[in-house]
Amino acid sequence: MDEFMAARWQMGVSLGFHIIFACIGMVMPWFMFVSEWKWVKTNNPVYLDLAKAWAKGVAIFFAVGAVSGTVLSFELGMLWPTFMEHAGPIFGLPFSWEGTAFFVEAIALGLWLYGWGRLSKKVHLYTGLVVGIAGVMSGVFVISANAWMNAPAGFDWVNGQAENIDPVAAMFNRAWFHQTHHMTIAAFSATGFAVAGVHALLYMKTKYDIHARAIKIALAFAAVAAILQPLSGDHAAKMVAKLQPAKLAAFESHFETTTRAPLVIGGIPDVEERKLNHAIKIPGALSFLAQGDFNAEVQGLEEFPRDEWPPVMFTHFSFQLMVAIGMFLALLGVIFLIGTFKYKHWLTKKWWLILLVIATPLGYLAVEAGWMVTEVGRQPWIIYGIMKTRDSLTPMPGIQYTFYVIAAIYLMLTFIVIWLFSRQIKMLHLKYRSND
Repeated sequence: MDEFMAARWQMGVSLGFHIIFACIGMVMPWFMFVSEWKWVKTNNPVYLDLAKAWAKGVAIFFAVGAVSGTVLSFELGMLWPTFMEHAGPIFGLPFSWEGTAFFVEAIALGLWLYGWGRLSKKVHLYTGLVVGIAGVMSGVFVISANAWMNAPAGFDWVNGQAENIDPVAAMFNRAWFHQTHHMTIAAFSATGFAVAGVHALLYMKTKYDIHARAIKIALAFAAVAAILQPLSGDHAAKMVAKLQPAKLAAFESHFETTTRAPLVIGGIPDVEERKLNHAIKIPGALSFLAQGDFNAEVQGLEEFPRDEWPPVMFTHFSFQLMVAIGMFLALLGVIFLIGTFKYKHWLTKKWWLILLVIATPLGYLAVEAGWMVTEVGRQPWIIYGIMKTRDSLTPMPGIQYTFYVIAAIYLMLTFIVIWLFSRQIKMLHLKYRSND
């Protein structure tokens, strides 16, 4: 493994690990808030137990997420110093706001965790709401910074230097809106189904009411998010077609510029022969997805220099995986809403609980695939159309070794988090067994 690939793998592993904790940090506080709100409204102690149990999870993920996020901040400067030299003054604004949101979230979470019996019920409840809002805003600011890398704005690039810098224009670049709503909705969908799946497994084992109520709260968020996600994806695809047509072509392994371009399902790209084998093709659907017109022209990869193509096979498979999982979760969301309003007996059936257990990791797999589509699909650019990733690499040798160390640390943290959660679940079940 050369230095360049080691650096990319290190960033990839770090981002892949951190993004899960970022999603949980954005969403879990809302579950915690709703559960406490239901306790305040009904005085049912099950909701109080659930809020406190979820709060422990939020605290664990917040701590680990803070560590992994700090590592990423150092890696940006350590691995890609040329990028940070030019980009730092331009897109530093969303990072500074992210830091502010992070501190607000940390303070509010501290008040929530240690405010039981010290704050009034209403003040304590709305402290949890602040945690949720700050968590979402923290994610939005980070995604805005990433969107700038896909649609650079707020500066003039003159002789290899950025001039006339406008940080506000950089923050609200042309990609920020579709990336932030797509990623935020994905976070709610993935985390909602993951939480529901874990509690579905525990409910099948114990039949404790706390898990049944947890499933309903988590799915209320997940179902709505999963159903909105295809609409969000449609808007995102149209923006990608405008801003990064080579990335859209890589999504679909679309090699030749054509009108009435087909949308493909599956398939194996043959980059050398410039064709897609064994795919199901829907005539005109890609043209409609990209332009809103079934007869519109869609640029193929042939329009771009060969050395500026994204890794087609990896991008294509990641995109297909993301879409397939997204559609499956949307179907589960529809089933949940229909069951909630018309066929409530569905939601107590074993087949439904098994489906939720199967869905537990799928949302996060879709998030990881989507993030790969975004990052790998932008290659070879680190600032799209301006600076290539390879040109921003540090001259420091031995990156392979830092990659191995980082990967080992994250693997260890994963096992620690799993152990901590298992311990919390056992303690919760011990309490309920003693009450039986």
